[in-house]
Amino acid sequence: MLGSTHGTLTTDSRRTRVIACGEQPGPAVHGRPAEVDDLDVSGRPLYCDVPDLDRFFRPESVAVIGASDTEGRPNTGITRQLITWSERVGARLHPVHPSRPSVFGIPCAPSVADLPEQVDLAVLLVADPLPVIEELAATKVKFAVVFASGFAETGEEGAAAQERLTAAVERSGMRLLGPNTNLNAFERFRADLDGPGIALITQSGHQGRPVFALQELGVRLTHWAPTGNEADLETADFISYFAERPEVGAIAAYVEGLKDGRSFLLAADRAARRKVPVVAVKVGRTETGARTAASHTGKLTGTDTVVDAAMRQYGVIRVDGLDELQDTATLLARARPPRADGVVVYSISGGTGAHFADLATEAGLRLPALSEAKQAELHQWIPEYLSVANPVDNGGHPVGDRRGRKIIDAILDDPAVGVLICPVTGPFPPLSDRLVRDLVDAAERTDKLVCVVWGSPVGTEAAYREVLLGSSRVATFRTVANCITAVRAYLDHHRFVSSYRSPFDRAPRTPSPSFRKTRELMRPGQQLSEHAAKQLLRAYGIRVPREQLVASAAAAVRAAAQVGYPVVMKASGARIAHKTELGLVKIGLTSASQVRDAYRELTDIARYEGVALDGILVCQMVERGVEMVVGATHDPLFGPTVTVGLGGVLVEVLHDTAVRVPPFGEEQARGMLAELRGRALLDGVRGRPPADVDALVEVVLRVQRMALELEEDLAELDINPLMVLPRGQGAVALDALVVCR
Repeated sequence: MLGSTHGTLTTDSRRTRVIACGEQPGPAVHGRPAEVDDLDVSGRPLYCDVPDLDRFFRPESVAVIGASDTEGRPNTGITRQLITWSERVGARLHPVHPSRPSVFGIPCAPSVADLPEQVDLAVLLVADPLPVIEELAATKVKFAVVFASGFAETGEEGAAAQERLTAAVERSGMRLLGPNTNLNAFERFRADLDGPGIALITQSGHQGRPVFALQELGVRLTHWAPTGNEADLETADFISYFAERPEVGAIAAYVEGLKDGRSFLLAADRAARRKVPVVAVKVGRTETGARTAASHTGKLTGTDTVVDAAMRQYGVIRVDGLDELQDTATLLARARPPRADGVVVYSISGGTGAHFADLATEAGLRLPALSEAKQAELHQWIPEYLSVANPVDNGGHPVGDRRGRKIIDAILDDPAVGVLICPVTGPFPPLSDRLVRDLVDAAERTDKLVCVVWGSPVGTEAAYREVLLGSSRVATFRTVANCITAVRAYLDHHRFVSSYRSPFDRAPRTPSPSFRKTRELMRPGQQLSEHAAKQLLRAYGIRVPREQLVASAAAAVRAAAQVGYPVVMKASGARIAHKTELGLVKIGLTSASQVRDAYRELTDIARYEGVALDGILVCQMVERGVEMVVGATHDPLFGPTVTVGLGGVLVEVLHDTAVRVPPFGEEQARGMLAELRGRALLDGVRGRPPADVDALVEVVLRVQRMALELEEDLAELDINPLMVLPRGQGAVALDALVVCR
């Protein structure tokens, strides 16, 4: 059961961990069994079961605990809605109340123990659900819903109450939605809409209203899961379940916080394998948003840079606004896979086309110039003085007669074109009426994506309400920005899933020989000296300079002769964080006398500053390269994370870094480099040779392996600078900081 808090203790030669998935081995997942001991080297699960939620959304029998028919009471309105919903889905409903013989004419059971049958779903309309959960456990209820608030969202006392509720659910074997949830799962879904639909997940019920309202525009909604505080069932469970449903074309989610990072990644991985798009609004980009989310559902929003990177890594499309969520999810649910990634803008105005082209190109869409032959074809119907290279400007008049449809068909027939976008800044009947009819007819004929931006602020025009919204083949938007966001997401999603290979299939399961070598180097709760940190790197195959640790000036001179001049000398100690600022680094030493003087100066400074030394490092001096930083740290949601960026003294100023959550492969490591603003430095600038990018990627992958294997021991690792030498010459870790957990 993906993402469940049910735990199973598993012991290997290194650690005992709780597996954040089902208690029992699950069925085959993508052709292989999901065993409880199928863990990566960090002890995290690689495969989890898909929860069977069929009887939650379509139960055969429902019990309403605390049912009421007294007008004016909140429970009465809820009971009435549940009765209506049960009739709609064909479920038998049983009210439960200790002092009522019936509720709305339905016989009432005095207690859970008196229910006439085993029920699939129990809805708890009580202030304290814990005693009822314990009663339900004896009746083998499959699912329970708890509306009550006052749990983790209220602070420490509420969090403790939620922990007790979670423990009771674990003991019972049932699955629970909530607490602090609502009736959204039991809304009236339109049954007259067909085609792939949107499955909706929200931690805040009100935030799902705009997406649910899409049904009024003819967009099918298949499910709505209001997860609330997620004491048991969580966002990841529903993503995993919806990804397996054939009627779900896209998953839309409003997420305030994640319960468990690995569960979320496994669910996103399942959706990516199934090629089901997941579009999400994730709260917590700012400190204020994160704080508010915690007080609303009691969820940890997580470090936003890590959450953002993890979502991109597994193809989750993150948007900011609910309007973007509506439009992007709708397009992805309905549109067929693209035949090409070329986008053509078709308009009646050169100004409209130029403006849209600027915005689309800046957003990363590719607007290829049409071939000369295609342009000549278009000029059969469009005056020669108008540009048809892309954007295609028809001047207006051709849309009012047979030429309009011929132009649209000619553009769509171009094999380089995958998307046609027609921005209509405002209605201009009757020409705009003819234009949208031609676009709808052409969309029905082609398997390519046709988009219309209907810019009228009114939105009551028949061309919009009846023609455009009456077609499921045309993607209609009200704003240019949302159109561009959705089309980019559409192309990115299909590009991503076409080459997706799950990193969990290739994740390391057994520790490497390096792991056994390095455990003895770790010092719990302490920072390692630079010398010890470099020993750790060397054990994992990461190259460090030739160096020796010495304890006297004479030994420093001998070491310099063996290392080879020029040399660098550094103070080495477990508590030295900023050697350069303290004057504890000397570079470019070229003689024995300079080495002796440097030794005395370094030890004097250390003595004055009260810095304990384990010796002085005499190091090979490495020049001519690009300074990078590669690091690893521990995120409270996702566990080990790996960072790469521009290094040296500017790392804290530029903040030009990229993050990934293990496991990931070489392609993702190269993708990290592509995200850097300073990526061009690695290609060589101002006459400098290209850097050894292959060696840099190899270091990133080795740091990932180290972060996974030493997950219980390693709090922080920073290799800065990692000097990336010219192509073919490798990369050398000039300095390293290691902090143990």
